[in-house]
Amino acid sequence: MWPFSSLWSTDQSKARVLIAAKRAERDSLLATAPRLTARHEQFLEAGAHEIVSRIGKGEWTAREVVEAYIAQAAQAQTTTNCLTEVVFQQALKRAETLDAEYSATKKLRGPLHGVPFIDIVGFDTSIGFTTWANKPAITNAVLVDQLISLGAIPIAKTNVPQTMFSFECNNPLWGRTTNPYNSNYTCGGSSGGEAALLAMDGSAIGIGSDVGGSLRIPAAYCGVYGLKTSFGRVSRAGAHSSNPAFEGIKSITGPMARNVKDLELFCKVIFGLQDERHLDYTFVPMPFHQLELPKQLKFGYYTSASPATARAVMETVEALQRQGHECIEIELPDVSDCLEIYLALISADGYKRMTSPLGPDPMEPSLILPVYGSRIPPFLRRFGAWFAESILGDSLFAKFIRASRIKSVFEMNSWAERRNKWNAMFYEKVWNHYGLDGIICPVQAMPQIPHGGSTTVNSLVISTAVYNLVDSPVGIVPVTHVNGLKDQVTEAWLSPGSNGRSVLMEKRLYTAAKPMYNPVDMDGLPVSVQIIGRKWEDEKVLAMMSVVDDALGPNRGFGPRGFANHARL
Repeated sequence: MWPFSSLWSTDQSKARVLIAAKRAERDSLLATAPRLTARHEQFLEAGAHEIVSRIGKGEWTAREVVEAYIAQAAQAQTTTNCLTEVVFQQALKRAETLDAEYSATKKLRGPLHGVPFIDIVGFDTSIGFTTWANKPAITNAVLVDQLISLGAIPIAKTNVPQTMFSFECNNPLWGRTTNPYNSNYTCGGSSGGEAALLAMDGSAIGIGSDVGGSLRIPAAYCGVYGLKTSFGRVSRAGAHSSNPAFEGIKSITGPMARNVKDLELFCKVIFGLQDERHLDYTFVPMPFHQLELPKQLKFGYYTSASPATARAVMETVEALQRQGHECIEIELPDVSDCLEIYLALISADGYKRMTSPLGPDPMEPSLILPVYGSRIPPFLRRFGAWFAESILGDSLFAKFIRASRIKSVFEMNSWAERRNKWNAMFYEKVWNHYGLDGIICPVQAMPQIPHGGSTTVNSLVISTAVYNLVDSPVGIVPVTHVNGLKDQVTEAWLSPGSNGRSVLMEKRLYTAAKPMYNPVDMDGLPVSVQIIGRKWEDEKVLAMMSVVDDALGPNRGFGPRGFANHARL
């Protein structure tokens, strides 16, 4: 046996021991959670804004609230495997400290007093790498310190995919997180664990990251609300990442919640909040500004997606029109050019930095095609692109094969220049040409994907990545649920190359022996829409989300206890 093989085997054995130990540690801490009782229901039904209000009136205590969410978080873990690091006892002690402080002063610590959320110093941020396990953070991210200073209480950390570069949620260290609505489907990624926890009322406010849809996709898959902020509105100083210095597409941090009011609460207290101890040069000191929308808004919309996601868009449009708002169908510039630029930028180093911590861990299947595809020799790449275009008839796939490769600094700069020109063109041909307040569109062509689905349909990310490229603020609003009868495929969806999609992807989605789009199997899963605004108009996006949410009405099965009520049906 080669000595390198022996060393590799030893590393894998150590990794297996570490994985077993970390999971056993988590299980022992989960066992300390209080039992969920009927008394907890009132706290779980409340949004973050109501929690703060009721504690401020002396009607509830922070300990009562945190105890309820801890009990529910343990239930969510049993159902979905969403938790990683568990800090229940520390959370209860922090709640007791806040209660004692309030009892003595009759003043709240801050506008998030007693609100449960995730993350804390002194615990691992492993991103699913065994090589990063048992290496607890020495300091909190700036955002976490800000939330704690405002009275919020961290109760746990949640699962993410290996490298955080996937819209599923699986890794060798913590395993797979499932969708609360259907365990055969993914909760999304990368912020999948937090979306699953929120959907099951195990947290009041969550924090997600987004570099291609990593916050929006899981929010949509799990039927919760989310906001991809403009870059710089929320500090990322101290946040852990597998590729922290990447400049091609900026990663942002934003809130996730169970209603729009809680997203707005987060943004009101975090936007513009400076931390003098940890100055973040990328942070934009722009405080939240309340705005008043005109009585009639002008929305653009497009529906190029599956029947279920198209229905969600049209139900939203019709609801807005009933309220007197103008909605016009629009056409975007060729978004395949956008995805080509996106792939070219993110693959520039062959994903070497992102995958460098893998060590003995097996690479997740969803990463294999993009990672190794970016590293193939030039002659194989040329052949692959020719084969896709000339034999398979898929020019889109061929374009992506050519773009996904290692690049020189000169080439990287050229692609960055193309990005800037595409962004300028997008603003001219969409925002300026149509004169819109906002855009309504599907989150993805698919309302959900089954576990392992992203290995063959990674290009679904095009519908979210376009708004990372142009750095638009984007909100996620859950609209409806997949209906096995209403959302069947029609002849229009079976037309090869329809709606500007890849021929290969369309086949996988609609006409394969086992098509991924199956509304009967998906029946009951959430379907959401994106609400998009211009760069820096985050507050306007929040306001438009409220308009959309109100127009759709309250009886859609979302919000606090929305999943619990849906599960009882």
